[in-house]
Amino acid sequence: MLDPTRLAISTCWCSSRHVDGYDMLYELRELGFSQVELSHGIRVSLVPGILRALAEKVVTVSSVHNFWPLPSSVQHAAPNLFQPSARSRQERELWLHYSRQTLEFAEQVGAPVVVMHSGSVSFRFRSPASVLGESGGGEGDRRYRASLQRLRSAARRALPRVVKSYRDLALFAEEKGIRLGAENREGTLELPLDAGWTDFLSGFEKGGPVGYWHDTGHAEIKHQQGLLDPARHLELVAERLLGFHLHDVSAEGRDHQVPGSGSVDFSLVRQFIRPEHVLVLEPSPRLTSEDIRVSRAFLLDQLGA
Repeated sequence: MLDPTRLAISTCWCSSRHVDGYDMLYELRELGFSQVELSHGIRVSLVPGILRALAEKVVTVSSVHNFWPLPSSVQHAAPNLFQPSARSRQERELWLHYSRQTLEFAEQVGAPVVVMHSGSVSFRFRSPASVLGESGGGEGDRRYRASLQRLRSAARRALPRVVKSYRDLALFAEEKGIRLGAENREGTLELPLDAGWTDFLSGFEKGGPVGYWHDTGHAEIKHQQGLLDPARHLELVAERLLGFHLHDVSAEGRDHQVPGSGSVDFSLVRQFIRPEHVLVLEPSPRLTSEDIRVSRAFLLDQLGA
């Protein structure tokens, strides 16, 4: 059985319905969690209560999700508001500015890792995303192959901007003693592409601030689309792993579901978990408190030695 104190839960499950950050963290503690990830949907008004709860050791913080805080004009979760892949230098500078603010907040709350999104590629005409996301697509289909080639070409042009942005941020992260977990994404156009993770990570020193964050649901969505083999992918990035977002995917392709209720292979995930990794349950806000209890019990049972 997994040590119960290792499993954290993301505040994405309940932050939208709380007006007091103390009550939010106390609710998660009552469900059995001693660690939380402070997700990107947290409103500034919740922070005083969060800080009070942390001071009273209601919970500790396992990780923070970029961005926090966002401009005051933004009143909703917006982790992709600014992108390190943007052609616009101004947008990349805004990404760096707000990412640095997140690192300052992470230092304040004692979080060792910040979870990051790494941007995307865009197309003015005929995005390949719809073709690549179609069920039944594959390398034997001409339209599929052509779309995949267009996507890979665009990604090769964009990735140097992402690497440069991360290198600029990594200098600040190293000063703070915080690591950056670049997260695999579910969007077809999001970076790095699944086949490009080893190239991306090779641009950073092993053991340095930049590592990899694995989202089980996102990987499974890509697996259902024929774009990713989760086992092979985890083998390739294993040395750079910092942590996991843990959730399941339904037959309809809906993620953030109760672990064990869908198609994610958690026995595979268990093989790659190491003592230093951060483990975070990331449930949909639609799940009930009982769903959270079931999720916690399943993960503690399945992910232990």
